[in-house]
Amino acid sequence: MRVAAGGALLFHDVAALTAGLAPTSVALHVLCAAMGVLLVVGLWTPIVGALAAIDAVLQGFFNPADVGFYMLLATLAAALALLGPGAWSLDARLFGWKRVEIRDGKGNAHGKRR
Repeated sequence: MRVAAGGALLFHDVAALTAGLAPTSVALHVLCAAMGVLLVVGLWTPIVGALAAIDAVLQGFFNPADVGFYMLLATLAAALALLGPGAWSLDARLFGWKRVEIRDGKGNAHGKRR
């Protein structure tokens, strides 16, 4: 999921940068491309995912022709912000992998039987 969201963000912003833009929007696209790289490698995923979701919603608002693409990207980025980077990421390597165990009403982890 990180590779799909980060790759789409990176590809779209690099394509926009090569098309030739006004100097004010170049900085925004460079920042968004950097967010794509951070998502792909899995560094600061919750923060970058939230920022990418906000960016995608704003881009969808200002580009109504591509609103479907941006809403899908916003959904993926928000899910990454909530779920985290996963086991194969720089976040997991630097800070340890966080695992969520869902427990039933008796305090047993899901899938364990007694």
